[in-house]
Amino acid sequence: MKIKEIPGIGFDSNVYLLMDGEKAALIDTGTGFNFHHVMEEIEREIPVEKIDKIVLTHEHFDHCGGVTGLKNLCNAEVMIHEKGAEIVERGIDSSASFFGVEQPPIKIDRKLNDGDRITVGEQILEVIYTPGHSPGSICLYEPESKSLFSGDTIFSDGGIGRTDFPGGSMEELVESIRRIDMDVLDLYPGHGPRIIKNGAKHVKMALKTAEYMTDI
Repeated sequence: MKIKEIPGIGFDSNVYLLMDGEKAALIDTGTGFNFHHVMEEIEREIPVEKIDKIVLTHEHFDHCGGVTGLKNLCNAEVMIHEKGAEIVERGIDSSASFFGVEQPPIKIDRKLNDGDRITVGEQILEVIYTPGHSPGSICLYEPESKSLFSGDTIFSDGGIGRTDFPGGSMEELVESIRRIDMDVLDLYPGHGPRIIKNGAKHVKMALKTAEYMTDI
């Protein structure tokens, strides 16, 4: 599977384009404020209409605000954990006001749960439910390349997601990071730099950070 990283501009999340054969998927979409830039980066690799899945790591605007623009260009199936689905389907403000905008309602085609699998060509993404940053947060693990797409649960160099938005919980975040016990080679976080070949070290650093902040 080929992975193209589109680094976030400003408050945008990173966007990841996954390609395997004729199939392609996006993980997160950014706010939509930099929509044309994201489209240009996608179309350096493939026509945007070939994207058939959009997987959202959680319900915050900086990760899902760009969905509507993308859906106008492709017929992708939009997925998010079931505990984030109601928020984005109803356009409930979980973080959009932080950016001075309203959360647009988003139609969700598939509501995910822990342990679900998402196919991208011949590759499989395993869904790991990781609440703490938000009620609907997930990570995605691709076992063949040992890649972890960690959303805002874990960042590089021991960084962890903030928990002061509605539904956040530092205690839940600690337990979520403890669940990430698979072999992680490459780490693709929701913001900041990716880590290639040494992801497990950064997962352990993030757990130490979270445990220190909660003292549990």
